[in-house]
This record gives sequence, C-alpha cells and structure tokens, in this order.
Amino acid sequence: MLKLESVSTYYGNIQALKEVSLSINEGEIVALIGANGAGKSTTLMSICGVTPPRKGRVLFEGEDITHLSSEKIVALGINQVPEGRRIFPYLTVRENLDMGAFLRKSKTEVQRDLEYVFELFPRLAERRHQQGGTLSGGEQQMLAISRALMSRPKLLLLDEPSLGLAPILVQQIFKIIRQINRDNNTTIFLVEQNANLALKTAHKGYVMETGRVTLYDTAENLLNNEEVKKAYLGGA
Repeated sequence: MLKLESVSTYYGNIQALKEVSLSINEGEIVALIGANGAGKSTTLMSICGVTPPRKGRVLFEGEDITHLSSEKIVALGINQVPEGRRIFPYLTVRENLDMGAFLRKSKTEVQRDLEYVFELFPRLAERRHQQGGTLSGGEQQMLAISRALMSRPKLLLLDEPSLGLAPILVQQIFKIIRQINRDNNTTIFLVEQNANLALKTAHKGYVMETGRVTLYDTAENLLNNEEVKKAYLGGA
C-alpha cells in the first residue's frame, strides 16, 4: 500500500532523513520506533506532504505522491493524527468531527461513521457539544483519532498517541487502535515512544536511528531482539 524509496528530507540544510526505505502492506499495523530526534515524526510529515522529501519517492497504492499537496494526499486516503493532537480548541467535539469529514460527499456514510466513532469513544458522545479545548488530554487524543477516522482513511498515521496520557488511558487508546485495524482493515503506521507497547500492537516494525532505518523485522522478533531490548525496552 505504502512504499518509501530512498527518501531524504531536509529542514533547510539539515538532513533529517537519510535514504529511508520502508513498505507497509494493506491491513497491517506497522510500528516505527526510535529515540527522540531520530526522524520518526519527519517520516510521517514526508508521507503526508507537510515536509516533502528532497530526494527519493513516496508511493501510495502504486501512485507517486511525493510532491502532492497535503489536501490531495488526504483525498487519496491518508490521514495523520499529529503529535500533540492539534484539535480545534474553540470548535465543539461535533464540529471537530465534521471538519474531519469535509472532503466527503455522502451524508449517510458520514453519519454512519459519526455513530461508529461515538461507539468507539462514548465519552465523546457525551461531550459532543463541548468545546474541544475544554476536554482532558485523553479526551483530546480520542477526538484527534476520531477526527482522522471521519475522513474514512485507508492509511492512518499515528504520531505518539500515548504522549502525556495516564497509563490506563494509554491502554485504552491502544486497544482502540487494534479495534480500528480489525473492524475496518484500516492500515496503520504507528510512531510511538513506548516501543514495548508499539511492538505488542504491531505486526512488524522498523527501528530508526539518526534519520536512518537500521533494523526491520516482525514485531515479535524485535521484541525479542537483544539490541532492541537494551536500547528501547528497558534492558535485556
């Protein structure tokens, strides 16, 4: 479904990604793990057109999307839940969700998906008329994920969904991530600081260090890899 071919991305003269190549098949959950500053978020930004690569190609369902606008990339079926949520704080929960669906034409399908996200996150249904900025951190993360789902994505990009959340909420969010994948066969590319939880959720994973992919394997094998354990999982 998604393929990066030797992608190099820069911020000015600073090279953030160095010939990154990876692939994601339809229906997979794929984790990208690494230390802060490794280039994980930049990888997502390169896919969704916010920071286009200077070299290399991004292919989605066989189409070269490397230099398409973010709006066109969303229309093709890729949506990102950004780090820090970035909901619209002065819009209500319902209005935030409507913004997620604004490229869609069928009101019937949009209503069906609205009911689906309210089933996933009953808390949002209770607060549908409340301004997004007044929600708790966990509720804002639920809203950010739901807003992305309202675009009916084929590929969902998740950037640090556990950041700043209490452990009980983190478990809930990751349970929902697995459910979204299972219910809709939604392909998910997950960038996550909590490597242990990410690899327990994913089918396969990539390890990134200083802008390069240094390791790729099934999630299970990465969980049992001694180097990964020492570097990212809190010891051997």
